[in-house]
Amino acid sequence: MSTTDHRTATIAGLRALADFLAANPEVPVPRTSIRITYFPQRTDDAGMRAEIRIAGLLGAAINPGGLLYSHYSTGLGFGPVQYEAIAVLADARARYEAVTSYEDCIVPDITDNSPAHAA
Repeated sequence: MSTTDHRTATIAGLRALADFLAANPEVPVPRTSIRITYFPQRTDDAGMRAEIRIAGLLGAAINPGGLLYSHYSTGLGFGPVQYEAIAVLADARARYEAVTSYEDCIVPDITDNSPAHAA
């Protein structure tokens, strides 16, 4: 599917969902916010930051809080619905990969009688 077709299909899907929810008030909606997140293709940090030019298109600023964690992000809210664009920079990806590299190295002994597994 081309980028244009995917964009058109996404917008149509969002409108169809909104119409469905409006026509069926008995169908619950999430009590938390709904986020639609765009992640740029992974490239070097400068390229990823450049792609978050979306901030200008949204009329929004870069989120300074995310910079502490090497997340370059922006967003625009529509009530409880949020559109956001996030570039996870190389430093953050490296930290995440370092932490998760140990996931399969440690397997705790679990007995059926352990408090966490007791029924």
